[in-house]
Amino acid sequence: MTSRILLVSPAMSVSLRQARFDDGGSLDDGGAALARSAAGSLPPGARVLLSPGARCRETARALGLDAEPAADLAGLDVGRWRGRGLDEVGAAEPEAVGRWLADPACAPHGGESVLDLCARIGRWLDGTRSAEGRTLAVVEPEVVRAAVVGALGLSAALFWRLDVPPLTVTELSGRAGRWNLRLGRPLGAPGAD
Repeated sequence: MTSRILLVSPAMSVSLRQARFDDGGSLDDGGAALARSAAGSLPPGARVLLSPGARCRETARALGLDAEPAADLAGLDVGRWRGRGLDEVGAAEPEAVGRWLADPACAPHGGESVLDLCARIGRWLDGTRSAEGRTLAVVEPEVVRAAVVGALGLSAALFWRLDVPPLTVTELSGRAGRWNLRLGRPLGAPGAD
C-alpha cells in the first residue's frame, strides 16, 4: 500500500510579506486572490487537514477545501517572538537569533525548538503510513520543512535551508518504510495526481 500526502503551503500573508513571525494575521489581498484562482486544482483527499492558524484556514477556504484543523500540524511555536519582525528580534537579541538558527535544539524564545517540531511532524508522518487514500493538508511552511526533514531522514540542522514558497504543493508518497518526495509544485500547475 502506498501512502500519499500533499502538503500545501498557505498563500501570502501580511506577516510573511513583512518577514514577521506569524501573528495569526490574515492573508493579504493578493494571496487570497491567488488562492481563489487555484481552487479546484488539487485532487480530492480522503482526509483534508490544516494547521490551525488563520492563514492556513483562509487558504483552505479560498481553495474550496472543507478541512479539519489538526493540532499536530500546528506551526512552530516561537513563544515571545510571535508577531515581531525578524529584523527587530535580530537587533534586540542577535546572539539568541544566531543560536536559534544554528542549533535546532535551541528555543531562546521560550516556545518550541526546531528539533521538537521535526519530532512532532515525524510522529504525524509515521501515523499516516497506514492511512488509506490521499491526505491533503494546508500547513505552515515550517511544517513542510519538518516533514521533508523527517521523510528523508535529514539532519534537523538542514531545516532552514529548505525554502517553501507560498501556494506550492510538496508531495510525499510512501511504501515499504520509506518516503519519496516531489517538491514545490505551484498550485494550478499540472502533475498533482
